[in-house]
Amino acid sequence: MAVRERAVATLPKLIRSLRKEPPKPTYQQKLPSLRRAFSLYDQINLIDNVPEDQLRFQRYTDTGFTVNGVDYEGSLLCVGNLLMSWAPKKFSDITPDSLSMLQVVRPIPEILILGCGRYIEPVNPELRSFIRSTGMKLEAIDSRNAISTYNILNEEGRIVAAALIPYGVSS
Repeated sequence: MAVRERAVATLPKLIRSLRKEPPKPTYQQKLPSLRRAFSLYDQINLIDNVPEDQLRFQRYTDTGFTVNGVDYEGSLLCVGNLLMSWAPKKFSDITPDSLSMLQVVRPIPEILILGCGRYIEPVNPELRSFIRSTGMKLEAIDSRNAISTYNILNEEGRIVAAALIPYGVSS
């Protein structure tokens, strides 16, 4: 009987202690905020810190592009960090002959980004076959996205080529 009386007397205390919330842990130091370290602005701003010898498209217009602070009118052909004016004025002018210099470029770029102007255009099979024969992959996209893709791949240190028609040109 004594055991039962002790259990009955202890039960209310046990119930009261279970109803209480557990104490919250207290930290001696505040944890540092990661908001500043991983902000979107910092990620974008890293792109501005590229070496001087690396090409960086900064802007496009309907008639040309701005690369490393210099405005270029017309179509451009970029291989690695080399930039040159390019003859085709519209997408239909792009032929294997207009890209023939890609046969002698070493090291071979892993991808050719074809900036089609304002709209994505289908690449004719002859041109697609020619590009494959050089050992490159082909990505045909509008010129606005082509220059962004080029910047990203080039900053990653990948060997990439771009053939770009100005954004304002459509078929």
